[in-house]
Amino acid sequence: MKEKGGKHPLGRDGSSLTLGALVIAMLIAMPVISVFSNVFVGGTSGTWEHLADTVLPEFIRNTVILCIGVGLGVSSIGITTAWLTTMLDFPGRRFFQWALVLPLAVPAYVMAYVYTDFLQFVGPVQSWLRETFGWRAGDYWFPDVRTVGGAVAMFMFVLYPYVYLLARTAFLERAGGMLEAGRSLGLGPWRCFFKVSLPLARPALVAGSALALMETLADFGTVAYFGVQTFTTGIYRAWFSLGDRIAAAQLSAALLAFVVIVLVLEHASRGRARFNNTSRQQREPVRIRLSPLAGLVAALACFMPLLLGFLLPAGLLLEMAFNEGDAQFGARFVDLARNSFVLASVTAVLAVALALILAYAARLARSRLPPALNRVVGLGYAVPGSVIAVGVLIPVTRLDAYLASVWQEAFGVNPGLILTGGIAALVYAYLSRFLAVALHTVDSSLGKITSSMDDASRCLGLGTWGTLRRVHVPILRGSLLTAGLLVFVDVMKELPATLVIRPFNFDTLATQAYTLASDERLAEASTAALTIVVVGLLPMFVISRQIVRGRRRTYEEADV
Repeated sequence: MKEKGGKHPLGRDGSSLTLGALVIAMLIAMPVISVFSNVFVGGTSGTWEHLADTVLPEFIRNTVILCIGVGLGVSSIGITTAWLTTMLDFPGRRFFQWALVLPLAVPAYVMAYVYTDFLQFVGPVQSWLRETFGWRAGDYWFPDVRTVGGAVAMFMFVLYPYVYLLARTAFLERAGGMLEAGRSLGLGPWRCFFKVSLPLARPALVAGSALALMETLADFGTVAYFGVQTFTTGIYRAWFSLGDRIAAAQLSAALLAFVVIVLVLEHASRGRARFNNTSRQQREPVRIRLSPLAGLVAALACFMPLLLGFLLPAGLLLEMAFNEGDAQFGARFVDLARNSFVLASVTAVLAVALALILAYAARLARSRLPPALNRVVGLGYAVPGSVIAVGVLIPVTRLDAYLASVWQEAFGVNPGLILTGGIAALVYAYLSRFLAVALHTVDSSLGKITSSMDDASRCLGLGTWGTLRRVHVPILRGSLLTAGLLVFVDVMKELPATLVIRPFNFDTLATQAYTLASDERLAEASTAALTIVVVGLLPMFVISRQIVRGRRRTYEEADV
């Protein structure tokens, strides 16, 4: 029997579910709360004042340049490729429509290592130029990739798929009837694009750009390797070099303020405007067949981002790994891979389980509390890993000290660092950062299950937990696997949180690649970097197949 408004009575099981969701949300939000609680704490070392007088203006300047450059770059590439593969017909279109998402499998810091080796003075490009034209050092000018502009290029070619995916979906959803209406009013292809498709796709474009900017703000490996001073490098330096947790927390809060500004601007850009598709036609758009020359240009426009963002870096990694590779490949590599896979697997399983509880509590809620908690948890993905790391270490180190003192008092033995000495604190940081990924996937799939199935299970005597275990989990099996896979890959790629929180003498593939690259041992770093890229390809193929199948199913249902 349902309550008024179609919600199920929770009962005792539902109350425990809501309480569990509240505890989970509080724990996930604690790192951010911990960072903000230290913003106005006065330090005695004067570190913050020193940073504000010396490097803080450079942090702000570089961050603004990165945001503007990356925002413009990912928007132009994403919109162009999405429009070409959606509305035009040319050779290779079917290949490009799924292959253009592959650069997301390459972490930005891996891209930075590869292009540095490729474009440096002794690299293949400059060596070929000198051999071909007989040039010597000083005879020619070549751009330095390890600059702010180089960092913008790395982020641009890695992150444009965020805009591409959302823009292409928006173009497909609004392509049929709306464009036909525009053409009936005498609008040509280009005017239809600027007058109809682009305005209607504006929320998706802004959302994709915001995701790319948040990833840019969260990055540590690329900017640290390029020597670009940003808030993430400042946080790492304040914590490890200066040993000042207060200054690190204050820098984290300043970085978090940039993230909030990006989110606020994304929301304010929409204002009160509505971008609804009033046409009920959901058939596949009629694509314009291009001439051979125009088709070649369109194919080249789609091929260049794919080449620069995936094919070239992956090919160079393969060449370095096979020709030189890691001299410690073997037992050492097995240890690194095991550490990475254990961390990723444990985090993925816990994230899926916690996301299922949160999503199910919101589904059965009679109040607004569980949905509000899910929004709080969802903010975690917008918080950079360096901020999460600082927010985790501040309370967890205090808890570690307290537990050690209690243990020693009770048993007469000092157990050492219980939480930060193992992987517990690191997994906690990963959950705070990536639980939102699993929650979004599970929640969207759970929302597609009709409430009549809950009614039927209750009529058969199943309670809240029984319905979840015997009805929803079997239906959600595919979505749960997808959510776990996405979290798994995100943990494999995560660098700043791992560098800050990892236990002593505990390395992963990501930290190994960063350490070797920082020592200019790029060829040795290729083995670990290539492994991360290969693992990152798995969700890219899953996402690409889901996009194609989802659109095909939508058009078939519309035809019926």
